[in-house]
Amino acid sequence: MDPIFLLATLDETYLPQLQVMLTSLRVNNPRDTFVLALLHSGISDQALDRVRIQCGTYGYTFMPVPVDDTLFQEAPITRQYPKEMYYRLLAPHLLPKQLRRVLYLDPDTLIINPIRPLWETDLRGKLFAAAAHTGKTELMSGVNQLRLGTEQDYYNSGVLLMDLEAGRREIVPQEIFQYVQQHRRELILPDQDVLNALYSEKILPLEDVLWNYDARNYSSYLVRSGGRCDLRWVMEHTAILHFCGKEKPWKPKYIHRFGILYQHYIQLTRREWGVRL
Repeated sequence: MDPIFLLATLDETYLPQLQVMLTSLRVNNPRDTFVLALLHSGISDQALDRVRIQCGTYGYTFMPVPVDDTLFQEAPITRQYPKEMYYRLLAPHLLPKQLRRVLYLDPDTLIINPIRPLWETDLRGKLFAAAAHTGKTELMSGVNQLRLGTEQDYYNSGVLLMDLEAGRREIVPQEIFQYVQQHRRELILPDQDVLNALYSEKILPLEDVLWNYDARNYSSYLVRSGGRCDLRWVMEHTAILHFCGKEKPWKPKYIHRFGILYQHYIQLTRREWGVRL
């Protein structure tokens, strides 16, 4: 089978979480091979060594890509709007031209079932495939539509299947920079807001319960599914658990249901790679 191309964009502080995600990926996709591209700004080779060694051990290709700052000379960059926030949307222009599609994953995810079906999804001419979270964030859908002037659901940018060839034609960096400059007072989650404001009509909807499950919202998923999406169902069917929000499962006093599962993968990663969170 052809390899699956993954993308991460992060700073050095999130490298341990990336390693936990890779552990879960390996455990639950043992027959697949992966190429992991990492867009970053100045992470040292020494800091990347553990990820490089882990990928090599798994038979994955690790492709760190330092980003040239010259692309961002016209970009609004502040503490709230660091240049790294633009990386995932500008991936078509930052990754090697021979890559045709890529699956972006936030590092605060666990992969608990096969993801090849997502990788092979027909984008039907769209730039992206993404999920709009049901449950808590659904209550804000109307507010986000009004705030951003869109009619589509508000998509989460933590899991994005991207058509890089189409993105090179249709995503214009200056248009993104200009939008941020003009709307910077209105943006709450900047990169996610920009995705929805500029590209919501070019997004193929995904089922969040399968491909971008908000780990905070177990009760909402259970109720909305009439009791079908219980813990057993999630463990058998959900591919990507996403630990959204400020509360994170590697922090003390995490209260949500899937925190213990994340701790399990922390222990596997710590045992094999010495990673500490």
